[in-house]
Amino acid sequence: MPRTLLAFHAHPDDEALLTSGTMARAAAEGHRVVLVVATDGELGLASQEFAADGALAGRRMAELRRSAAALGVSRVEHLGYADSGLGPEVAPDPPGATRFVRADVEEAAARLAAILTEEDVDVLLSYEPNGGYGHPDHKQVHVVGRRAAALAGTPRVLEATVPRDTICRAIDVAAKVYRFPPEFDRSSFDRAFSARSEITHRIDVRRHIAAKRASMRAHASQASADGGADRTLAAFLRIPRPLYDLVFGREWFVDPAARPGDPLRRDVFEGLP
Repeated sequence: MPRTLLAFHAHPDDEALLTSGTMARAAAEGHRVVLVVATDGELGLASQEFAADGALAGRRMAELRRSAAALGVSRVEHLGYADSGLGPEVAPDPPGATRFVRADVEEAAARLAAILTEEDVDVLLSYEPNGGYGHPDHKQVHVVGRRAAALAGTPRVLEATVPRDTICRAIDVAAKVYRFPPEFDRSSFDRAFSARSEITHRIDVRRHIAAKRASMRAHASQASADGGADRTLAAFLRIPRPLYDLVFGREWFVDPAARPGDPLRRDVFEGLP
């Protein structure tokens, strides 16, 4: 039976890393896939080639649409909030917009809930409480997503994550072949994402790895840097197959409503009525 999957992310390119394989798999299996971002990613790191004219936000939204097309997404929406950035200080709100980290949770959740209700969504993909590596906008996605699902009565919320030991092992393997950029903090992953024991869904996306790689490649601005620097996304895209397939061939989720002892599930729609 066709279902509807909605992936909620903070910025353009977030979908490519954690949920793009699951989205591509769902679309290929005949389900409707919707992608919603909270912000347009205007504060994303990018080279002057992409950012000098002040039009980075528009470029990142165009990249998002190209990523969505590669994944088979049926609808793309922006909730209308501004990027909060990753720095210790949140920039002032731009004219006519609110930084997502400052958004009123009830208001933001109502915006997302309206889409969940309109689309009659069966599964919402969101983030776990830590927001992966702790980005403030990612943490806000967790809070807003959970509240929106409650407002809309969405049957299932799955929080995108990675088992800590798996991602650390994958990074260590990749580092034997490629040099990560200086700002890449390997130690931060020792406390990021989720413990393996918390994982409830492990989704095999290897048959859709070409779509996942195309999704990553669509976000050219986020693979760019000035002065010969390197970016993590660019390093990921240089990993050759089959090593790339090994690193990115599975995606993981936590169902906060799962009961202790429930079996590991291998499909996001498994068990729905």
